[in-house]
Amino acid sequence: MKTEDLIDMLARDAGPFPRAAVARRLSPAAAAGCFVSLLLAVAWFGTIPAPMFATAVPWTKMAYAGALALTAGWWTARLSRPAAPTAQPRRVTVLVLLAMAVVGGVSLLATPSGSRMDALLGTSWSTCPWNVLALSLPALAAALWAVRGLAPTRPRTAGFAAGLLAGALGALGYALACPEASPAFVAVWYTLGIVSTGALGAALGPRVLRW
Repeated sequence: MKTEDLIDMLARDAGPFPRAAVARRLSPAAAAGCFVSLLLAVAWFGTIPAPMFATAVPWTKMAYAGALALTAGWWTARLSRPAAPTAQPRRVTVLVLLAMAVVGGVSLLATPSGSRMDALLGTSWSTCPWNVLALSLPALAAALWAVRGLAPTRPRTAGFAAGLLAGALGALGYALACPEASPAFVAVWYTLGIVSTGALGAALGPRVLRW
């Protein structure tokens, strides 16, 4: 019998995994990963000019990253418990991603046609996803460690959700340092960095989350 088949069989007969146990393990790991990502962003890139905080630019980025961290964290927590329903947090996570895509698209349409490419690419499109990914690695390590100590029965999906959580936390830190102002830029390049972290989590999940 394959390990995955055994896990599925055990999960079908398992009772509900205590929610408090998931929260006690995953929440501190996410908080620690977020703190390290913030520290690295400030130490590595510095912070954006103070007057920018009087505009909607950094708050839009942080609202997106924060909302995605909450929904991906919810999804990760569900995936860490055998037999827990996961459809709702998965849908809400996708809705957050789609909402940012809509905001970015509307912003791009409202930009004069001659400036749209500049708004989309900014000055750091080629490095932004890599920066988000790099800043997400501490949070990814912490999230995978937390999930490994729980009871995930779908390690690849759990790794992907944990990667999205980590990517969102990395993006939250990067928002303090990134001077790009266009929501379209955020919708494309921040999301690419976040989803790349999710893909890395999915690749690592079967290796590090296996029972």
